[in-house]
Amino acid sequence: MQVKNILEKLYDAAIKAADPSAQVKAYANNVLSSHAHFGFRRTVLLAVGKAAPSMARALLESTGGIVDRGLVITTRGSLKGYDFSASPAIETIEAAHPLPDQSSLMASGKALEMLYETQAEDTLAICLLSGGASSLLSAPARGVLLDEKNSIIRALLYSGADIVEINTVRKHLSAVKGGRLAEAAYPSMVMSLIVSDVLGDDISVIASGPTAPDPTSASDALAVLDKYGISPPATVLQQLLSEQRGIVSRTPIANDPVFERTENIVILNNRDALEGVLKQAETFSLNAEILEEPVTGDVGKAAVLLAARSAERLKSGNLPVCLISGGETTVNVKGRGQGGRNMELALRFALELEDLSGITMLSAGTDGIDGPTDAAGAIVDTNTVREALESGLDAKAYLDNNDSYNFFRRSRGLFVPGPTGTNVMDIQFVIIGA
Repeated sequence: MQVKNILEKLYDAAIKAADPSAQVKAYANNVLSSHAHFGFRRTVLLAVGKAAPSMARALLESTGGIVDRGLVITTRGSLKGYDFSASPAIETIEAAHPLPDQSSLMASGKALEMLYETQAEDTLAICLLSGGASSLLSAPARGVLLDEKNSIIRALLYSGADIVEINTVRKHLSAVKGGRLAEAAYPSMVMSLIVSDVLGDDISVIASGPTAPDPTSASDALAVLDKYGISPPATVLQQLLSEQRGIVSRTPIANDPVFERTENIVILNNRDALEGVLKQAETFSLNAEILEEPVTGDVGKAAVLLAARSAERLKSGNLPVCLISGGETTVNVKGRGQGGRNMELALRFALELEDLSGITMLSAGTDGIDGPTDAAGAIVDTNTVREALESGLDAKAYLDNNDSYNFFRRSRGLFVPGPTGTNVMDIQFVIIGA
């Protein structure tokens, strides 16, 4: 079997291990137990994120007919293959990602309306949350326009800010994030089952923590904007200053009464995907190893470190070996091209391998999407840059324009599995000496 085929099989194993359906079904007993114990008169379901369809279907299959009303909100194209017609109480919406649009506003309005109309002590609100929910469930704070909020988030995305920093700002410009969704549901009991797409599984960061206490403040959001030299529109600045000064209410914190009836459970994370790859790699007689240090931070530095680690293993013997890693890098976008952090990582990694041989790498998003493209990432080896140059493709020039997508499209290195129904950050597999 060719190395490329092995990498594709490893990716399939990662997605299978990160399938949220099995985990939701495993936790369905918690839902049923809570329902029976408290004798709820009404149960509502809100599933938001890239994994929302698979999570919602699994819950509905596992809990019978206890859900009286529900809403599934996911990215465009992610409902393909999911049929909720047998559950007429469930409404589905596809919205924009990574920047919200009017569909996101509509989805947020419907979610808040459902929670407001059903809020009562005898209501159980089940929230199924996964990555992507920050843009899919978007209702700006009063006085802030969606376009103004988008301009801030776009600037942060292009500046190289990490997800913790971006979501800190999002929470303080939102009517639903940073615990405000739990606030909208109160005094209903809220049970959130969460698929983590952030390092450390911080529930206040995943999906911008709509049902979690917010440890950040408006001052933290202002500090993030200052760090990246971003000047916010007047309405955005006014919102943050008003919260900072106590003129408008801040996001709810840990001792807020709304969280006395809220339970947040992380059911799946990046490590689960990596463990699945480890088992699969062994079936190909590869000496497999999970790198404990996550691949994070600036994409250029991450590529250098991963390439250096690969070169060391190439020299050490005991081959073939497969290095398995996960995480999420950041890209400081200066060009006008198309790409994503995985394709950029792969191309930078390939540039570091020009004097080596026998190393092949796949870097891809577990959601099947890398940036605003149809690819999940790319596959490279020690011949990628040389062969591309022979075809008239200058890898460095494409990188300067942040145009890794078109580089790989022309050099046939794109990895395009399509939406996967899960999202547990990014994964990288490096096969050495095969």
